Amino acid sequence: MTVVRAAGVLLLMLICLSCGETYRPVATPIIPSLPNPGFSHFALVISGNGSDHPGASTSINVSGDTAESQSTVGLMPMHAAVVLNGARIYVANSHDDTVSSFSPTSPTPVTTISLPAGSAPSFVATAENASVYVANSGNNTVSAITMASNVLEQPVYGISVGIDPVWLAETPNLQKLYVANRGNGAGGGSVTSINPVDRSVNPPISNATWVSPVSVAARSDGNRAYVLDQGSGLVWPIDTASDSVLSPTQCGHNPCSVSVGVGANFMLYDSTRNRLYVSNPANNTVTYLDASTDALTATVLAIANPISVAVLPDGTRAYISSALVNGGVVTSRITVINASSGTVTTTIPLTSVAQVCASNPSELSMAAAADSSRVYVGNCDAGNVAIIQTLSDTMLLQMPAPESAAFKPDGTPLPQNPVFVVAGP
Repeated sequence: MTVVRAAGVLLLMLICLSCGETYRPVATPIIPSLPNPGFSHFALVISGNGSDHPGASTSINVSGDTAESQSTVGLMPMHAAVVLNGARIYVANSHDDTVSSFSPTSPTPVTTISLPAGSAPSFVATAENASVYVANSGNNTVSAITMASNVLEQPVYGISVGIDPVWLAETPNLQKLYVANRGNGAGGGSVTSINPVDRSVNPPISNATWVSPVSVAARSDGNRAYVLDQGSGLVWPIDTASDSVLSPTQCGHNPCSVSVGVGANFMLYDSTRNRLYVSNPANNTVTYLDASTDALTATVLAIANPISVAVLPDGTRAYISSALVNGGVVTSRITVINASSGTVTTTIPLTSVAQVCASNPSELSMAAAADSSRVYVGNCDAGNVAIIQTLSDTMLLQMPAPESAAFKPDGTPLPQNPVFVVAGP
């Protein structure tokens, strides 16, 4: 009994000693998964490094305004395409008859796909996830590359098309691949229609007279394609089901082609507004055509020496690059257009420098970021990429291109020359 009583007293003492104490549960922290360091939107800049040295591809993080990766490509790169929902890049290298393939988020490895000698690839495009197509200006063919293996498909020598193929457009429904063949400068231009399923060439497009087609675009519904003929200054609407120019009963006027002026050399399709933008440096105009109807109603803007056009995916604005040359010095600027009213809202000057890219058709190539927050301008002459902040339509920064193999008199390397800009999804 004494022992029991002593044990009870001891228990009471312990309870009293614990009064006023605070006991906190032990918590094991749960560390959340860290965000993916990869960037959600990107722009890609292709730059040249002379005819004897490999060019470069620079991926720019849209949200960070930083160069995230840099890949080495071939000699004299001309054009690039973003495929597989942004997972892969293909670059046409005109001087060594190759196509470079790589990831936009990693500089290596770069896969080099060799084309037949003399191909001189100048354009690459696709609307699918199986094959990418290459226009070979040197041997008048179009090559198909299997994306899964990065090998040339049959026929390995390419699909024979017209003289000097310079532009490709595949319809979104994957039924037709159109090729703009510029010709030999004295006429001989043509447009080739290819069946992407079996690589066969369809019969010639009827009811059209070609001089020097330089661009082709496919409407987002796949029912229409549009061909810009620089030599005639006409935009031709094509019925993709029949591969024929629209009839007057369809478009409401005869002929159904629309004049944008001889010398027009660049056309961009804006899927948001269902509109075609055509720049004509010879006439100092930019014309936009309403592609929502077959009438292709035209609105003409007066822009001095326009070169390229970019549109914001949100449909609010269009950006037009232009350049004026005086005494060997090129002064470039960007004209901002309200896409709804067609009025000029502001102009953004670029660096004035000595002209070094006069022969480059993409002297001021442009692209808009997928989130509409930035516009990128490849300033070939200045050796940099101008980044425009669209919130205020002001110059955010000018990002230098990678170093080239050429040097200044003081021994410091000159920058490479940006020749093409494309935005990822």
